[in-house]
This record gives sequence, C-alpha cells and structure tokens, in this order.
Amino acid sequence: MMNIDPVAAGMSAKRLQHLTRHLQDRFIDPQKIAGCQTLVARKGNVAYFESLGYADLAAKTPIQEDTIFRIYSMTKPVTSIALMQLYERGLFQLNDPISRVIPAFRSPNVCMGTASSGELMLVPAVSEITFRQILNHTSGLSYGNGEHPVDQAYRAAGLTERREQTLASFVELLGTMPLCYHPGEAWLYSLATDVCGYLVEALSGMPFSDYVKTFIFEPLGMTDTDFYVPANKAARLASNYGRGVDKSLHLLDPSESSMYLQKPLFESGGGGLVSTAQDYLRFCQMLVQNGVLNEERVISRRTLALMRQNHLGKGRDLTQLAIGSFSETAYEGIGFGLGFAVNTDEVASGQIGRDDYYWGGAASTIFSVDPHEDLIIIFLTQLMPSSTFNFRGQLKSIVYGAIDD
Repeated sequence: MMNIDPVAAGMSAKRLQHLTRHLQDRFIDPQKIAGCQTLVARKGNVAYFESLGYADLAAKTPIQEDTIFRIYSMTKPVTSIALMQLYERGLFQLNDPISRVIPAFRSPNVCMGTASSGELMLVPAVSEITFRQILNHTSGLSYGNGEHPVDQAYRAAGLTERREQTLASFVELLGTMPLCYHPGEAWLYSLATDVCGYLVEALSGMPFSDYVKTFIFEPLGMTDTDFYVPANKAARLASNYGRGVDKSLHLLDPSESSMYLQKPLFESGGGGLVSTAQDYLRFCQMLVQNGVLNEERVISRRTLALMRQNHLGKGRDLTQLAIGSFSETAYEGIGFGLGFAVNTDEVASGQIGRDDYYWGGAASTIFSVDPHEDLIIIFLTQLMPSSTFNFRGQLKSIVYGAIDD
C-alpha cells in the first residue's frame, strides 16, 4: 500500500480531490475512458494516488494499484537516458554522425517531391544525421503515418510493421530510405528513438532489453517494466481502447489476448514498454533527484541538465520548426531536449511549469517532471489516439492549483 502524505508534499488534500471529481465526472462516468490512474508526488512524497474505473470494461475488472499499462512513447525518455549513459562512457559525442555506428546512414538523400513519372526526386543531404538530431527528432526521419512521399516509401518498404523485424534489420532498412528534410532543418516526430534503441545495443554490445534492465530497471527497482507481460502478471494488464466515430469505446487490444503477452522480436525504444504507475514513479524520482534514486546513480546531474535543455537552437520553439501534425505535445512555448519536450515559456504555452520536461504515449498516458517544484505528475489510461482529450493541460491546472507552499 503506497503511503500518501499531501501535507508533507506541501499540497492541499482538498484541492487534489478536484482531480478525482474531474476525471470521474467528465471521463469515467460518461465512459469516455474505461479507467485511469493518477499519481502526484512532490518533495519526495506521494501527495495523491487514485485508481478510477476499469482495466477492462466488459469484465468489469477494476484498475488496481499494480495494473500494467502500455506506455508507448513514454518509452522514449527511458531509451534516451540509456543512450546518454553511453555518452557518459565516452562512446560518442552529440555532434558525431550516427553513421559511425550505422553505416547505412552514411551520405543520406533528401526527398524534394515526386516526379511526374512517380519517382522520388532526391538530392544529397547537406549533412549527415548526428546523435543530437536522432535524440531530438530533427534528423529528417518520419513515422511513416503521413502523406509525404517518404511516408509512402516507408509503408511500401514495411517500416510501419516493425514487430516482424529485429532492431538491426530495421535500422539497415531505414538507412536506405530518403529523409523528409535536411538534418537539423525541421522537427518531425519520428522513428528516431527506435534508432536510439539500436545505438544502445550496438555501442554497449548488449541486447537492448538486457541493457535497460541492467542499467535502468534493476537499479531503480522497476520490476514490472518490460517489453512484454510475462504469464504470471498477465491478469494485471489493462485492455486498450479506441474512440469510435460515434464517440464510443471499442476494444483495440484485449488484455487476455494482447500482443504484449508475448516477448517481441522488435524491442521498440520508441514505444515498446509496459509499466505501472509505481515503476514509472521511480524513473521520475530519479529524474527529479538529478539522476539518482536510493543511492543508485543512473545518470549524472550535469548530463541530465544537458538533456532537459532546449536543443532546437536559437531560442526557437516547436511552432518555428515542427512539421506534421502528430505529436504528444502542443507546440507554443515548447522546446525539445534530448528525449523530452521542455516548457520554455509559460506565457506562450499557457501552462504553469517553466522548465518542466515531459512526454506522453499513444494510449493517452502522460508524465511530467518540474525540477523547480520538485513535482512529478503521472497519468495512465488506455485510450487511442492520444490527441482525443487534453489530459495534460487539464491535470496540470488542477495539480499546480493544489500547491500550498
């Protein structure tokens, strides 16, 4: 049973209950979501932890403290920390080209459109992709879910069906694809963090899943975080839902037959993990405590400070660089670091929490870490797509409104 102490956290228990009423009245009762779990921690104390609704609607299985969720792109910060651990071992510099490790990315081409013959019009990229660019989504890669000619090429090559590939075969194939833009020229949410996963594997000499387990999960005590759910934990996995055109919920991935019950061939650094609120809290506590938890140093204070700065350059935010419409964040007043979005301007973003850094997942999961307030917010649900509701903005308003000191 988790110890909850809002007073020690410097927060109002009464005002934190607005979270319960807001989520229950606006989302659970009208079945906009099946269920959810929200955790707020400040100053090393859990101020609020509440489970609402169902892990599975049809079976009426309630969400429990240890329910396992697909966290999708909340995997990305984990992968980025893993890669930057290897930076701390001197195995690469941020401005090095990734072709040092993955030769397939040497001398890339950029797609400038499609000729009347249907062929892609290609020009040599002005530079190669660097480690910095692969970490902050300015590499020129895409996710393959748009209508750009490169997206169509990804789909034709099978890059959007990654579960049948290994990390090695995936990066070899991706390296043959043209880029959407010259590296560093724009920001586009992409497969880049899956490439980061392979870079961890290649630089460390360990399978990616073994590396993150050895150097992140085990030191932090994240015992329920993995790329699949083993049989002895299967009953704890929540079902995943989509929102239909009639605004009703429909099953996308039932818990009892989920693809996450089998160990995958493709270990996605961009979106492959399942986890629990308590596990991800340990990861966030490590972040808010400058890279250390329970005397286990995961990343240095200085490296983490570098990661959570805005690496878009020249004081720019995502409104000035972002192309495409799919992301896990708004763009105004938001920069991007090495694995995280960063709130660079409270006025422009309209959100309290300057310098807080965060990300989310495709099933509407979110987390954020505010280093100034020593504050962590974690919200877990299973609803796709993540753009359906603005959980981040709503929950942040309530949480910051509950701070007493």
